[in-house]
Amino acid sequence: MTDACCLKGNEDKMVPGFGHGTWIGKGSNALNDTPEMLHERSVRQEKRLERANELMNDDTIQKFEKAAMARSRSVDSAPLGNYTIWKNEYRRGKNFEDMLRLMQDQIIMARVYSGLAKMTNNLALHEEIETQLMKLAWEGESTDIDQQQSRVLDSIRDMGQILARAHEQLYECKLVTNKLRAMLQTAEEELENTQTYITFLTQLASKALPDAIHCLTMRLTLEYHLLPLPMRNFPRRENLENPKLYHYALFSDNVLAASVVVNSTVMNAKDPSRHVFHLVTDKLNFGAMSMWFLLNPPGDATIHVQRFEDFTWLNSSYSPVLRQLESAAMKKFYFKTARSESVESGSENLKYRYPKYMSMLNHLRFYIPRIFPKLEKILFLDDDVVVQKDLTPLWSIDLKGKVNDNFDPKFCGWAYGMNIFDLKEWKKNNITETYHFWQNLNENRTLWKLGTLPPGLITFYNLTQPLQSKWHLLGLGYDKGIDAKKIERSAVIHYNGHMKPWTEMGISKYQPYWTKYINFDHPYIFTCRLFE
Repeated sequence: MTDACCLKGNEDKMVPGFGHGTWIGKGSNALNDTPEMLHERSVRQEKRLERANELMNDDTIQKFEKAAMARSRSVDSAPLGNYTIWKNEYRRGKNFEDMLRLMQDQIIMARVYSGLAKMTNNLALHEEIETQLMKLAWEGESTDIDQQQSRVLDSIRDMGQILARAHEQLYECKLVTNKLRAMLQTAEEELENTQTYITFLTQLASKALPDAIHCLTMRLTLEYHLLPLPMRNFPRRENLENPKLYHYALFSDNVLAASVVVNSTVMNAKDPSRHVFHLVTDKLNFGAMSMWFLLNPPGDATIHVQRFEDFTWLNSSYSPVLRQLESAAMKKFYFKTARSESVESGSENLKYRYPKYMSMLNHLRFYIPRIFPKLEKILFLDDDVVVQKDLTPLWSIDLKGKVNDNFDPKFCGWAYGMNIFDLKEWKKNNITETYHFWQNLNENRTLWKLGTLPPGLITFYNLTQPLQSKWHLLGLGYDKGIDAKKIERSAVIHYNGHMKPWTEMGISKYQPYWTKYINFDHPYIFTCRLFE
Protein backbone atom coordinates (compact mmCIF):
# COMPACT_ATOMS: atom_id res chain seq x y z
CA MET A 1 0.00 0.00 0.00
CA THR A 2 2.88 2.28 -0.77
CA ASP A 3 3.15 4.73 -3.59
CA ALA A 4 6.28 6.83 -3.22
CA CYS A 5 9.86 6.63 -2.07
CA CYS A 6 11.96 8.69 0.31
CA LEU A 7 15.70 8.42 0.74
CA LYS A 8 17.97 6.17 2.72
CA GLY A 9 21.53 6.92 3.82
CA ASN A 10 22.35 3.23 3.41
CA GLU A 11 20.35 0.02 3.62
CA ASP A 12 19.65 0.42 7.32
CA LYS A 13 19.91 4.13 8.14
CA MET A 14 17.23 6.61 7.13
CA VAL A 15 18.18 10.19 6.30
CA PRO A 16 15.82 13.09 5.58
CA GLY A 17 15.51 14.18 1.95
CA PHE A 18 15.55 17.70 0.64
CA GLY A 19 12.84 19.02 -1.64
CA HIS A 20 11.89 22.20 -3.42
CA GLY A 21 11.50 25.00 -0.93
CA THR A 22 10.36 23.28 2.28
CA TRP A 23 12.00 21.01 4.78
CA ILE A 24 10.46 18.87 7.49
CA GLY A 25 12.86 18.39 10.39
CA LYS A 26 12.83 16.86 13.82
CA GLY A 27 10.71 18.79 16.25
CA SER A 28 9.85 21.55 13.79
CA ASN A 29 7.12 22.64 11.51
CA ALA A 30 7.44 23.20 7.76
CA LEU A 31 9.94 25.98 7.15
CA ASN A 32 10.08 28.06 3.99
CA ASP A 33 13.82 27.55 3.50
CA THR A 34 15.52 26.61 0.29
CA PRO A 35 17.96 23.68 0.23
CA GLU A 36 20.78 26.18 -0.44
CA MET A 37 19.97 28.14 2.70
CA LEU A 38 19.75 25.01 4.84
CA HIS A 39 23.08 23.75 3.53
CA GLU A 40 24.83 27.11 3.98
CA ARG A 41 23.43 27.44 7.49
CA SER A 42 24.77 23.98 8.38
CA VAL A 43 28.20 24.80 6.94
CA ARG A 44 28.37 28.10 8.86
CA GLN A 45 27.44 26.36 12.10
CA GLU A 46 30.16 23.73 11.58
CA LYS A 47 32.74 26.45 10.93
CA ARG A 48 31.70 28.33 14.07
CA LEU A 49 32.08 25.21 16.20
CA GLU A 50 35.42 24.39 14.60
CA ARG A 51 36.69 27.94 15.19
CA ALA A 52 35.43 27.96 18.78
CA ASN A 53 37.22 24.68 19.54
CA GLU A 54 40.37 26.05 17.95
CA LEU A 55 40.27 29.22 20.02
CA MET A 56 39.73 27.25 23.23
CA ASN A 57 42.94 25.30 22.60
CA ASP A 58 45.65 26.18 25.17
CA ASP A 59 48.38 26.38 22.52
CA THR A 60 46.31 28.85 20.50
CA ILE A 61 45.64 31.05 23.52
CA GLN A 62 49.36 31.14 24.41
CA LYS A 63 50.20 31.96 20.80
CA PHE A 64 47.78 34.93 20.82
CA GLU A 65 49.13 36.15 24.16
CA LYS A 66 52.75 36.10 22.94
CA ALA A 67 51.80 37.88 19.71
CA ALA A 68 49.91 40.56 21.64
CA MET A 69 52.85 41.19 24.01
CA ALA A 70 55.31 41.38 21.14
CA ARG A 71 53.04 43.83 19.34
CA SER A 72 52.68 45.93 22.45
CA ARG A 73 56.48 46.17 22.93
CA SER A 74 56.95 47.26 19.30
CA VAL A 75 54.38 50.05 19.72
CA ASP A 76 55.64 51.22 23.14
CA SER A 77 59.26 51.42 21.96
CA ALA A 78 58.43 53.43 18.83
CA PRO A 79 59.79 56.99 18.48
CA LEU A 80 57.10 59.56 19.09
CA GLY A 81 55.75 61.35 16.03
CA ASN A 82 56.24 58.49 13.56
CA TYR A 83 53.07 56.51 14.39
CA THR A 84 55.28 53.47 13.97
CA ILE A 85 52.52 50.90 13.78
CA TRP A 86 52.67 51.91 10.10
CA LYS A 87 56.37 52.81 9.99
CA ASN A 88 57.55 49.42 11.22
CA GLU A 89 55.26 47.56 8.81
CA TYR A 90 56.46 49.82 6.00
CA ARG A 91 60.09 48.88 6.68
CA ARG A 92 59.32 45.17 6.94
CA GLY A 93 57.22 45.03 3.76
CA LYS A 94 58.71 42.51 1.33
CA ASN A 95 56.43 42.66 -1.68
CA PHE A 96 53.69 44.65 -3.31
CA GLU A 97 50.91 42.60 -1.70
CA ASP A 98 52.32 43.46 1.73
CA MET A 99 52.20 47.13 0.77
CA LEU A 100 48.57 46.85 -0.32
CA ARG A 101 47.57 45.17 2.94
CA LEU A 102 49.34 47.89 4.90
CA MET A 103 47.60 50.58 2.87
CA GLN A 104 44.22 48.93 3.60
CA ASP A 105 45.01 49.07 7.33
CA GLN A 106 45.95 52.72 7.01
CA ILE A 107 42.65 53.47 5.27
CA ILE A 108 40.74 51.94 8.20
CA MET A 109 42.59 54.07 10.75
CA ALA A 110 42.30 57.13 8.52
CA ARG A 111 38.52 56.77 8.57
CA VAL A 112 38.62 56.45 12.35
CA TYR A 113 40.66 59.64 12.79
CA SER A 114 38.66 61.50 10.14
CA GLY A 115 35.53 60.89 12.16
CA LEU A 116 37.23 61.86 15.42
CA ALA A 117 38.66 65.04 13.87
CA LYS A 118 35.24 66.12 12.67
CA MET A 119 33.70 65.28 16.05
CA THR A 120 36.29 67.42 17.90
CA ASN A 121 35.94 70.27 15.37
CA ASN A 122 39.50 69.80 14.05
CA LEU A 123 38.29 70.52 10.53
CA ALA A 124 41.71 71.16 9.01
CA LEU A 125 42.94 67.69 9.96
CA HIS A 126 39.63 66.16 8.88
CA GLU A 127 39.96 67.79 5.44
CA GLU A 128 43.57 66.66 5.10
CA ILE A 129 42.72 63.04 5.89
CA GLU A 130 39.74 63.03 3.51
CA THR A 131 41.91 64.49 0.72
CA GLN A 132 44.49 61.75 1.23
CA LEU A 133 41.74 59.06 1.20
CA MET A 134 40.43 60.43 -2.11
CA LYS A 135 43.96 60.34 -3.49
CA LEU A 136 44.31 56.69 -2.51
CA ALA A 137 41.01 55.85 -4.16
CA TRP A 138 42.06 57.60 -7.37
CA GLU A 139 45.43 55.86 -7.49
CA GLY A 140 43.79 52.46 -7.00
CA GLU A 141 42.19 52.87 -10.44
CA SER A 142 45.53 53.01 -12.25
CA THR A 143 46.12 50.21 -14.79
CA ASP A 144 49.92 50.67 -14.98
CA ILE A 145 51.30 48.16 -12.44
CA ASP A 146 54.80 49.65 -12.14
CA GLN A 147 53.42 53.16 -11.75
CA GLN A 148 50.85 51.90 -9.25
CA GLN A 149 53.54 50.26 -7.07
CA SER A 150 55.54 53.48 -6.93
CA ARG A 151 52.46 55.50 -6.02
CA VAL A 152 51.44 53.04 -3.32
CA LEU A 153 54.81 53.41 -1.61
CA ASP A 154 54.54 57.21 -1.72
CA SER A 155 50.96 57.08 -0.46
CA ILE A 156 51.90 54.84 2.47
CA ARG A 157 54.61 57.31 3.47
CA ASP A 158 52.31 60.33 3.20
CA MET A 159 49.42 58.66 4.98
CA GLY A 160 51.78 57.43 7.71
CA GLN A 161 52.84 61.00 8.43
CA ILE A 162 49.23 62.21 8.60
CA LEU A 163 48.24 59.33 10.88
CA ALA A 164 51.19 60.05 13.16
CA ARG A 165 50.00 63.63 13.65
CA ALA A 166 46.39 62.46 14.08
CA HIS A 167 47.57 59.99 16.70
CA GLU A 168 49.30 62.74 18.66
CA GLN A 169 46.35 65.13 18.50
CA LEU A 170 43.35 62.81 18.77
CA TYR A 171 44.27 59.44 20.17
CA GLU A 172 42.20 58.30 23.11
CA CYS A 173 41.82 54.55 23.60
CA LYS A 174 38.11 54.59 24.41
CA LEU A 175 37.17 56.88 21.54
CA VAL A 176 39.20 54.90 19.00
CA THR A 177 37.77 51.60 20.26
CA ASN A 178 34.18 52.86 20.05
CA LYS A 179 34.77 54.22 16.56
CA LEU A 180 36.21 50.89 15.38
CA ARG A 181 33.28 49.02 16.88
CA ALA A 182 30.83 51.31 15.09
CA MET A 183 32.66 50.81 11.80
CA LEU A 184 32.66 47.03 12.31
CA GLN A 185 28.94 47.00 12.99
CA THR A 186 28.27 49.10 9.89
CA ALA A 187 30.44 46.79 7.78
CA GLU A 188 28.58 43.74 9.07
CA GLU A 189 25.22 45.31 8.27
CA GLU A 190 26.40 46.23 4.77
CA LEU A 191 27.68 42.68 4.24
CA GLU A 192 24.37 41.21 5.39
CA ASN A 193 22.43 43.53 3.05
CA THR A 194 24.74 42.61 0.19
CA GLN A 195 24.30 38.89 0.83
CA THR A 196 20.52 39.33 0.97
CA TYR A 197 20.60 41.27 -2.30
CA ILE A 198 22.70 38.54 -3.91
CA THR A 199 20.13 35.97 -2.76
CA PHE A 200 17.38 38.13 -4.27
CA LEU A 201 19.18 38.36 -7.63
CA THR A 202 20.03 34.65 -7.55
CA GLN A 203 16.38 33.71 -7.10
CA LEU A 204 15.35 36.15 -9.82
CA ALA A 205 17.90 34.79 -12.30
CA SER A 206 17.08 31.16 -11.52
CA LYS A 207 13.43 31.67 -12.47
CA ALA A 208 14.22 33.03 -15.94
CA LEU A 209 14.56 30.71 -18.92
CA PRO A 210 17.69 31.44 -21.02
CA ASP A 211 17.21 33.15 -24.39
CA ALA A 212 18.67 30.15 -26.18
CA ILE A 213 15.90 27.86 -24.88
CA HIS A 214 13.29 30.47 -25.82
CA CYS A 215 14.82 30.52 -29.30
CA LEU A 216 14.72 26.72 -29.51
CA THR A 217 11.08 26.62 -28.35
CA MET A 218 9.95 29.24 -30.87
CA ARG A 219 11.69 27.59 -33.82
CA LEU A 220 10.25 24.18 -32.95
CA THR A 221 6.76 25.61 -32.49
CA LEU A 222 6.88 27.25 -35.92
CA GLU A 223 8.06 24.01 -37.55
CA TYR A 224 5.33 22.01 -35.83
CA HIS A 225 2.54 24.23 -37.14
CA LEU A 226 3.98 23.91 -40.66
CA LEU A 227 3.96 20.13 -40.34
CA PRO A 228 1.08 18.28 -42.10
CA LEU A 229 -1.37 16.68 -39.66
CA PRO A 230 -0.63 13.04 -40.66
CA MET A 231 3.04 13.58 -39.76
CA ARG A 232 2.31 14.75 -36.20
CA ASN A 233 1.61 11.27 -34.82
CA PHE A 234 4.15 9.34 -32.75
CA PRO A 235 4.82 5.67 -33.57
CA ARG A 236 4.17 2.63 -31.34
CA ARG A 237 1.00 3.98 -29.73
CA GLU A 238 0.03 0.41 -28.84
CA ASN A 239 2.70 0.51 -26.11
CA LEU A 240 1.13 3.39 -24.21
CA GLU A 241 -1.15 1.20 -22.07
CA ASN A 242 0.87 -2.01 -21.99
CA PRO A 243 1.37 -2.82 -18.26
CA LYS A 244 4.27 -5.16 -19.05
CA LEU A 245 6.47 -2.25 -20.16
CA TYR A 246 8.35 0.34 -18.08
CA HIS A 247 6.39 3.58 -17.98
CA TYR A 248 7.69 7.05 -17.07
CA ALA A 249 5.74 10.23 -16.28
CA LEU A 250 7.44 13.55 -17.08
CA PHE A 251 5.61 16.88 -16.70
CA SER A 252 7.59 19.78 -18.16
CA ASP A 253 7.47 23.04 -20.11
CA ASN A 254 11.25 23.02 -20.79
CA VAL A 255 11.93 21.21 -24.06
CA LEU A 256 15.70 21.00 -23.56
CA ALA A 257 15.44 19.72 -19.99
CA ALA A 258 12.86 17.13 -21.04
CA SER A 259 15.11 15.95 -23.86
CA VAL A 260 17.99 15.38 -21.43
CA VAL A 261 15.78 13.31 -19.11
CA VAL A 262 14.57 11.12 -21.98
CA ASN A 263 17.97 10.82 -23.69
CA SER A 264 19.82 9.94 -20.50
CA THR A 265 17.23 7.31 -19.56
CA VAL A 266 17.26 5.66 -22.98
CA MET A 267 21.05 5.74 -23.39
CA ASN A 268 21.53 3.95 -20.06
CA ALA A 269 18.70 1.43 -20.46
CA LYS A 270 19.61 -2.18 -21.18
CA ASP A 271 16.59 -2.63 -23.46
CA PRO A 272 15.23 0.78 -24.61
CA SER A 273 12.38 -0.86 -26.54
CA ARG A 274 10.64 -1.71 -23.26
CA HIS A 275 10.58 1.90 -22.00
CA VAL A 276 7.60 4.22 -22.53
CA PHE A 277 7.69 7.97 -21.84
CA HIS A 278 4.48 9.87 -21.11
CA LEU A 279 5.32 13.55 -21.48
CA VAL A 280 2.72 16.13 -20.45
CA THR A 281 3.19 19.83 -21.14
CA ASP A 282 0.98 22.90 -21.61
CA LYS A 283 -0.59 24.28 -24.78
CA LEU A 284 2.09 26.97 -25.06
CA ASN A 285 4.89 24.40 -25.33
CA PHE A 286 3.00 21.49 -26.86
CA GLY A 287 4.11 22.23 -30.42
CA ALA A 288 7.77 22.62 -29.51
CA MET A 289 7.82 19.52 -27.30
CA SER A 290 6.09 17.40 -29.96
CA MET A 291 8.29 18.65 -32.79
CA TRP A 292 11.49 17.99 -30.87
CA PHE A 293 10.69 14.33 -30.27
CA LEU A 294 9.29 13.85 -33.77
CA LEU A 295 12.61 15.11 -35.14
CA ASN A 296 14.66 13.33 -32.46
CA PRO A 297 12.85 10.09 -31.53
CA PRO A 298 14.32 8.23 -28.53
CA GLY A 299 15.58 5.22 -30.46
CA ASP A 300 13.49 2.10 -29.88
CA ALA A 301 11.71 3.62 -26.87
CA THR A 302 8.13 4.87 -27.07
CA ILE A 303 7.17 8.48 -26.40
CA HIS A 304 3.88 10.33 -26.35
CA VAL A 305 3.28 14.06 -25.77
CA GLN A 306 0.05 15.48 -24.33
CA ARG A 307 -1.14 18.87 -23.10
CA PHE A 308 -2.96 19.00 -19.80
CA GLU A 309 -5.56 21.44 -21.18
CA ASP A 310 -6.99 18.48 -23.13
CA PHE A 311 -7.88 16.64 -19.91
CA THR A 312 -11.61 17.42 -19.83
CA TRP A 313 -11.96 16.03 -16.30
CA LEU A 314 -9.40 18.54 -15.00
CA ASN A 315 -11.55 21.56 -14.21
CA SER A 316 -12.07 23.95 -11.30
CA SER A 317 -15.12 22.08 -10.03
CA TYR A 318 -13.06 18.89 -9.63
CA SER A 319 -9.63 20.24 -8.69
CA PRO A 320 -9.33 22.61 -5.70
CA VAL A 321 -5.83 23.68 -6.71
CA LEU A 322 -6.98 24.63 -10.21
CA ARG A 323 -9.81 26.66 -8.71
CA GLN A 324 -7.34 28.39 -6.38
CA LEU A 325 -4.83 29.09 -9.15
CA GLU A 326 -7.56 30.75 -11.21
CA SER A 327 -8.92 32.80 -8.29
CA ALA A 328 -8.50 36.56 -8.07
CA ALA A 329 -7.04 36.21 -4.56
CA MET A 330 -4.24 33.92 -5.75
CA LYS A 331 -3.42 36.15 -8.70
CA LYS A 332 -3.30 39.17 -6.41
CA PHE A 333 -0.98 37.31 -4.03
CA TYR A 334 1.32 36.13 -6.82
CA PHE A 335 1.32 39.21 -9.05
CA LYS A 336 0.95 41.93 -6.41
CA THR A 337 2.86 45.02 -7.48
CA ALA A 338 3.51 46.64 -4.10
CA ARG A 339 7.17 47.43 -3.76
CA SER A 340 9.02 45.94 -0.80
CA GLU A 341 10.52 48.37 1.65
CA SER A 342 13.68 46.26 1.92
CA VAL A 343 15.67 43.86 -0.20
CA GLU A 344 15.23 41.23 2.47
CA SER A 345 11.44 41.31 2.31
CA GLY A 346 11.63 41.44 -1.48
CA SER A 347 13.79 38.31 -1.49
CA GLU A 348 11.33 36.59 0.84
CA ASN A 349 8.39 37.49 -1.42
CA LEU A 350 10.25 36.41 -4.54
CA LYS A 351 10.38 32.83 -3.27
CA TYR A 352 6.66 32.58 -3.95
CA ARG A 353 6.90 34.03 -7.45
CA TYR A 354 8.37 30.96 -9.07
CA PRO A 355 6.37 30.48 -12.32
CA LYS A 356 6.09 26.75 -11.59
CA TYR A 357 3.94 27.53 -8.57
CA MET A 358 1.26 29.03 -10.82
CA SER A 359 1.41 26.24 -13.40
CA MET A 360 -0.93 23.28 -13.22
CA LEU A 361 1.95 21.19 -14.56
CA ASN A 362 3.47 21.37 -11.11
CA HIS A 363 0.37 19.80 -9.55
CA LEU A 364 -0.31 17.06 -12.12
CA ARG A 365 1.74 14.62 -10.04
CA PHE A 366 -1.27 14.29 -7.72
CA TYR A 367 -3.45 13.13 -10.62
CA ILE A 368 -1.22 10.43 -12.12
CA PRO A 369 -3.78 7.55 -11.85
CA ARG A 370 -6.41 9.75 -13.51
CA ILE A 371 -4.04 10.67 -16.35
CA PHE A 372 -2.92 7.05 -16.88
CA PRO A 373 -5.93 4.97 -15.73
CA LYS A 374 -4.79 1.68 -17.26
CA LEU A 375 -1.27 1.63 -15.81
CA GLU A 376 -0.32 -0.18 -12.60
CA LYS A 377 3.12 1.24 -11.90
CA ILE A 378 4.87 4.35 -13.15
CA LEU A 379 8.15 6.11 -12.47
CA PHE A 380 7.83 9.86 -12.00
CA LEU A 381 10.84 11.99 -13.03
CA ASP A 382 11.35 15.72 -12.56
CA ASP A 383 12.75 17.61 -15.54
CA ASP A 384 15.88 18.63 -13.60
CA VAL A 385 17.28 15.11 -13.25
CA VAL A 386 19.79 13.07 -15.24
CA VAL A 387 19.56 9.28 -15.38
CA GLN A 388 22.94 7.52 -15.28
CA LYS A 389 22.02 3.85 -14.74
CA ASP A 390 19.42 1.37 -15.96
CA LEU A 391 16.28 1.96 -13.86
CA THR A 392 14.35 -1.22 -14.67
CA PRO A 393 15.07 -2.83 -11.23
CA LEU A 394 12.84 -0.16 -9.65
CA TRP A 395 9.73 -1.85 -11.10
CA SER A 396 10.52 -5.05 -9.17
CA ILE A 397 10.76 -3.32 -5.77
CA ASP A 398 8.13 -4.48 -3.28
CA LEU A 399 6.29 -1.33 -2.19
CA LYS A 400 4.90 -2.36 1.19
CA GLY A 401 1.74 -0.34 1.85
CA LYS A 402 0.61 0.98 5.25
CA VAL A 403 -1.93 3.52 6.52
CA ASN A 404 -1.67 5.98 9.46
CA ASP A 405 -4.01 8.87 10.26
CA ASN A 406 -1.63 10.88 12.47
CA PHE A 407 1.01 13.31 11.23
CA ASP A 408 4.38 12.92 12.97
CA PRO A 409 6.80 15.87 12.43
CA LYS A 410 9.73 13.48 13.07
CA PHE A 411 8.79 11.35 10.09
CA CYS A 412 11.22 10.99 7.17
CA GLY A 413 10.95 13.73 4.55
CA TRP A 414 11.25 12.89 0.87
CA ALA A 415 11.78 14.63 -2.42
CA TYR A 416 9.86 14.18 -5.67
CA GLY A 417 12.68 14.16 -8.27
CA MET A 418 12.34 10.41 -8.84
CA ASN A 419 9.58 8.24 -7.38
CA ILE A 420 8.08 4.89 -8.32
CA PHE A 421 4.32 4.86 -7.76
CA ASP A 422 2.08 1.81 -7.29
CA LEU A 423 -1.09 3.17 -8.88
CA LYS A 424 -3.32 0.36 -7.60
CA GLU A 425 -2.38 1.19 -4.02
CA TRP A 426 -2.74 4.89 -4.85
CA LYS A 427 -6.39 4.35 -5.77
CA LYS A 428 -6.97 2.04 -2.84
CA ASN A 429 -5.73 4.70 -0.39
CA ASN A 430 -7.59 7.58 -2.09
CA ILE A 431 -4.42 9.66 -2.43
CA THR A 432 -5.91 12.22 -4.81
CA GLU A 433 -8.91 12.73 -2.53
CA THR A 434 -6.58 13.21 0.43
CA TYR A 435 -4.69 15.81 -1.56
CA HIS A 436 -7.95 17.59 -2.34
CA PHE A 437 -8.84 17.60 1.35
CA TRP A 438 -5.61 19.38 2.30
CA GLN A 439 -5.83 21.80 -0.62
CA ASN A 440 -9.30 22.83 0.48
CA LEU A 441 -8.02 23.43 4.01
CA ASN A 442 -5.28 25.61 2.55
CA GLU A 443 -7.66 27.83 0.60
CA ASN A 444 -6.22 30.95 2.26
CA ARG A 445 -2.60 29.68 2.21
CA THR A 446 -2.46 29.41 6.00
CA LEU A 447 -0.82 25.95 6.00
CA TRP A 448 1.72 26.66 3.25
CA LYS A 449 2.16 29.40 0.67
CA LEU A 450 2.65 27.74 -2.70
CA GLY A 451 4.29 24.67 -4.20
CA THR A 452 3.76 20.91 -4.09
CA LEU A 453 6.24 19.60 -1.53
CA PRO A 454 4.23 20.56 1.61
CA PRO A 455 0.98 18.92 0.41
CA GLY A 456 3.02 15.99 -0.90
CA LEU A 457 4.62 15.34 2.48
CA ILE A 458 1.20 15.42 4.14
CA THR A 459 -0.73 13.49 1.49
CA PHE A 460 1.76 10.64 1.25
CA TYR A 461 2.49 10.57 4.96
CA ASN A 462 3.23 7.02 6.15
CA LEU A 463 2.70 5.71 2.62
CA THR A 464 6.32 5.87 1.46
CA GLN A 465 8.84 3.07 1.18
CA PRO A 466 12.53 4.10 1.36
CA LEU A 467 14.99 3.54 -1.46
CA GLN A 468 18.69 2.99 -1.11
CA SER A 469 20.59 6.26 -1.56
CA LYS A 470 22.39 4.94 -4.66
CA TRP A 471 19.19 5.47 -6.66
CA HIS A 472 18.71 9.20 -6.15
CA LEU A 473 21.31 11.86 -5.34
CA LEU A 474 20.07 15.37 -4.57
CA GLY A 475 21.80 18.73 -4.27
CA LEU A 476 23.47 19.39 -7.63
CA GLY A 477 21.55 22.66 -7.90
CA TYR A 478 22.97 24.17 -4.70
CA ASP A 479 25.66 22.02 -3.03
CA LYS A 480 29.11 22.68 -4.52
CA GLY A 481 30.83 20.07 -2.37
CA ILE A 482 29.38 16.78 -3.64
CA ASP A 483 32.07 14.16 -4.22
CA ALA A 484 32.52 13.18 -7.88
CA LYS A 485 32.64 9.47 -7.06
CA LYS A 486 29.32 9.73 -5.26
CA ILE A 487 27.80 11.41 -8.33
CA GLU A 488 29.13 8.75 -10.67
CA ARG A 489 27.77 5.94 -8.48
CA SER A 490 24.23 7.36 -8.40
CA ALA A 491 21.52 6.11 -10.74
CA VAL A 492 19.73 9.48 -10.86
CA ILE A 493 21.28 12.85 -10.05
CA HIS A 494 18.98 15.73 -9.20
CA TYR A 495 19.73 19.42 -9.83
CA ASN A 496 17.24 20.60 -7.22
CA GLY A 497 17.89 24.18 -6.14
CA HIS A 498 18.33 27.50 -7.91
CA MET A 499 21.47 26.60 -9.90
CA LYS A 500 19.91 24.70 -12.80
CA PRO A 501 22.38 23.24 -15.33
CA TRP A 502 20.73 25.00 -18.29
CA THR A 503 21.37 28.46 -16.80
CA GLU A 504 24.54 30.50 -16.41
CA MET A 505 24.17 30.04 -12.65
CA GLY A 506 24.64 26.29 -12.93
CA ILE A 507 27.55 24.85 -10.95
CA SER A 508 30.17 24.43 -13.66
CA LYS A 509 31.71 21.19 -12.39
CA TYR A 510 28.28 19.49 -12.44
CA GLN A 511 27.12 20.77 -15.83
CA PRO A 512 29.03 18.16 -17.91
CA TYR A 513 26.86 15.39 -16.39
CA TRP A 514 23.89 17.19 -17.98
CA THR A 515 25.35 18.55 -21.21
CA LYS A 516 26.76 15.15 -22.26
CA TYR A 517 23.21 14.24 -23.32
CA ILE A 518 22.83 17.25 -25.63
CA ASN A 519 23.85 17.15 -29.27
CA PHE A 520 25.40 20.58 -29.75
CA ASP A 521 25.75 19.91 -33.48
CA HIS A 522 21.99 19.71 -33.86
CA PRO A 523 21.08 22.54 -36.28
CA TYR A 524 18.44 24.07 -33.99
CA ILE A 525 20.68 24.02 -30.92
CA PHE A 526 23.63 25.31 -32.93
CA THR A 527 21.57 28.15 -34.42
CA CYS A 528 20.19 29.21 -31.04
CA ARG A 529 23.76 29.41 -29.62
CA LEU A 530 23.16 27.39 -26.51
CA PHE A 531 25.81 27.95 -23.80
CA GLU A 532 27.78 30.44 -25.87
